[in-house]
Amino acid sequence: MAFKRKILIGTTGMPGAGKDTIRRFIQKLGFQVIVMGDEVRSEAKRRGLDITPENLGRIMLEMRRVEGPAAIAKRCIQKIKSMDSPFILIDGIRSLHEVEEFRRIFPDFKVLAVHASPKTRFKRLLRRGREDDPKSWEDFMKRDMRELSVGLGDVIATADYMLVNEGTKGELEENLMRLLKREVKELWTLRG
Repeated sequence: MAFKRKILIGTTGMPGAGKDTIRRFIQKLGFQVIVMGDEVRSEAKRRGLDITPENLGRIMLEMRRVEGPAAIAKRCIQKIKSMDSPFILIDGIRSLHEVEEFRRIFPDFKVLAVHASPKTRFKRLLRRGREDDPKSWEDFMKRDMRELSVGLGDVIATADYMLVNEGTKGELEENLMRLLKREVKELWTLRG
């Protein structure tokens, strides 16, 4: 079934804020997701590099330097156009250049920021233990500074929606569902 209009929401937030929880919840609802970080991880694998915070950070910055500040968004747009879904979540918006690129193609594109304190985020990343997660507070702070250097703070500050995530996973999911029902009413009719 082809949909005339796609509803796109991009998530943003510092590492460990709760973007993965939102992504998994949206997938559980049956909607499609694009993970921007997968583009960087794919590039690292293509180059035969280990998936480490240092390698991914270096590749992310290099992609933006060589291909332009919206490089990762441009790679994702081609995938989005081929998806047959009324609602697509784009996980991991990091700069206003990416927001502008998505809005250039999809004018109704909205940004959802998820926020949690550094202490909460660090604990979550240690528990998560993904191979590219920081293992020390120093590495955590370096990663935060790198993320902020590409404009992540600007995206968070100008987001259309904000969810604070200092509680449980269930509380975040409930808050997200309330937001979606209030702000994206047509989503439920599209889902049919």
